[in-house]
Amino acid sequence: MKLNKKKVEELVSEHGTPLFVIDHDIIRRNYALFKKYLPRLQAYYAVKALANEQVVKTLFDAGASFDVASMPEFNMVYECIKYMPPEKRQHWIWDKIIYAHPIKSESTLKELDKYKPLVAFDNFEEVKKIKKNSPNAGLILRIKVPNTGAMVELSSKFGAAPGEAVDLIFAADKAGLTVEGISFHVGSQTTNFQNYVQAINLAANIYNEARARGYKKMNLLDIGGGFPAPYDKTVRPFRELAKTINSELNRLFPKDIQILAEPGRFLVATAATAISRIIGKSVRDAKLCYYIDDGVYHTFSGVIFDHCNYHFESLKGGKKEICTVFGPTCDALDVISMSELLPSRLKIGDILISRNVGAYSIVSSTNFNGFPSAKIIHVNL
Repeated sequence: MKLNKKKVEELVSEHGTPLFVIDHDIIRRNYALFKKYLPRLQAYYAVKALANEQVVKTLFDAGASFDVASMPEFNMVYECIKYMPPEKRQHWIWDKIIYAHPIKSESTLKELDKYKPLVAFDNFEEVKKIKKNSPNAGLILRIKVPNTGAMVELSSKFGAAPGEAVDLIFAADKAGLTVEGISFHVGSQTTNFQNYVQAINLAANIYNEARARGYKKMNLLDIGGGFPAPYDKTVRPFRELAKTINSELNRLFPKDIQILAEPGRFLVATAATAISRIIGKSVRDAKLCYYIDDGVYHTFSGVIFDHCNYHFESLKGGKKEICTVFGPTCDALDVISMSELLPSRLKIGDILISRNVGAYSIVSSTNFNGFPSAKIIHVNL
């Protein structure tokens, strides 16, 4: 449910500002939408997108699996299953958690080993590390695929070159490890649907080459994340992307191959709203500027590393003009937007809201300048 003026005013009156409001009904709705249009896929929520205990619990209750990239993320998920009987808990970890970070420290691998998890790798040195420190792990090989048109490109850092993929599979096999499948990531907020087509075809080619050379132990394909959140009307409907993905998967991978995906942004981006208060107002170089009590070192960190464009609404009306919105810190980098259309007569103390801020935002908030992160409020738990 979209936060209306009355609800915003109630929350501000009770909790002050800045606030980060997470609507769990929207998370459940987004998860159901993902499953509706991609029924063959097992959805592993990318915890990094919004690493929050209540969010993980909501998705756990909805039946989701989980993609983790650190032990704190793993432990956050583990809290949901720690009271299961040991045998059931171990099976759940094997079936429902993937440690999708291709590079892991030796200490992390040692800690993971007792859980016998599925872990990603993309190079020969990682094979050696896993063999030494986590020999009970199952492996999934991440390959490098095109990230053209993605808001955040990832293949420059991770993914084995397709030409060396089968050699890596056999290197792991020779080391006594089992490679259970192939994974890739087309880049975050990917609106270029052809990225998925190319990546699925690359993965199929590697599957076929490995089988032709005698390796027949793989039964998984992980198509990663990148599913675009509907930030605005320029993002094509999810059902169109799902139709493309389903068509390629059904054409190239038989039904006995389990298909995984790692949606993060898609599940949580639209589920959170930031509520801020104007703490300053000025005119600089003939342009109106508002200063608010949240910024790029906090909820709006996506300006810096996620290439996000955040937009604001006011609870008040009036004639609008193009404004700059600054964060509260003393750093000139703390600029949230230089082109917001807002009422020109807003006053210090007035409230601004920014919707669709759930992904890759408050998770990277800092305490820079001594300013605390926004208070997290959960609704519709």
